[in-house]
Amino acid sequence: MADSDALAESTNYFVDIPQPTSRFPIKGGQHLGWGMMNRLATMFNPVSGNTVMLAFDHGYIMGPTSGLERMDLVIPPLAPQVDVLMCTRGAVHTCLPPTVQKPICLRATYDASVMFDDMSNGGGIAADIINAVRMNATCLAVQTFIGSPGEKNSLELLARLVDAGSTYGVPVLGVVAVGKDMVRSERFFLLATRLLAENGANVIKTYYCDGFERITAACPVPIVIAGGKKLPESEALAMAYHAISEGAHGVDMGRNIFQADDPSAMTKAVAKVVHEGCCDQTAYEYYLDTKQS
Repeated sequence: MADSDALAESTNYFVDIPQPTSRFPIKGGQHLGWGMMNRLATMFNPVSGNTVMLAFDHGYIMGPTSGLERMDLVIPPLAPQVDVLMCTRGAVHTCLPPTVQKPICLRATYDASVMFDDMSNGGGIAADIINAVRMNATCLAVQTFIGSPGEKNSLELLARLVDAGSTYGVPVLGVVAVGKDMVRSERFFLLATRLLAENGANVIKTYYCDGFERITAACPVPIVIAGGKKLPESEALAMAYHAISEGAHGVDMGRNIFQADDPSAMTKAVAKVVHEGCCDQTAYEYYLDTKQS
């Protein structure tokens, strides 16, 4: 039984110091539960408010992508240099040591492979919330196909995984997929990012385009840009710089990192842009000075 005299002896109430009520710094996250806020906070750098995500989930639709033939050799050396690892659960099991202390954004849905003309047809849940929690996933990534035949199915999957994530305090990253016939326009991305956010996604992954500052302004949650296809390193850094300057809260790059001449140097150069506010030219010069000849 507690000592009843202890209460009378307590004196450190600090009645002159109000309890802090600081706002949660991540866009759109101020009214979430503590567990979900905590998970989001691990994904975004507390100083810059931004994130460098390393995507290596390409194999789930593309098979052995160039540069990812041996994930176990490529990814672990890069993990310490990024903020978040985005991958499938098979990749987690087979190439990431359990000692890796990085947030995992787990690819939670599956789609048709690139062998099909329309990848949006079909698709479903690849990792349910129980398995995601068992794997200690920080976030669930859900692919959506706005404006494609698979739109209805993908939005249903998004909503159901948002429901499950809300139950267990796991945020959801909504991914805006763009088909080969889809116009990558400001109008499309304004619609797609807002749809995903209003259906409950806590973070949005989309592509950079003209008018991007209006897209980030209209989206009530953080946007990170997709790296997309491999670009020359200077162009990839320029894209990252313009996106951050126009309101993005990070990048989720894959091929522009692991297919670079020096993936480690490229990762560090991207972080210079995302976290330190370096311009693309300064970051590119840093990349050239850092990369192994």
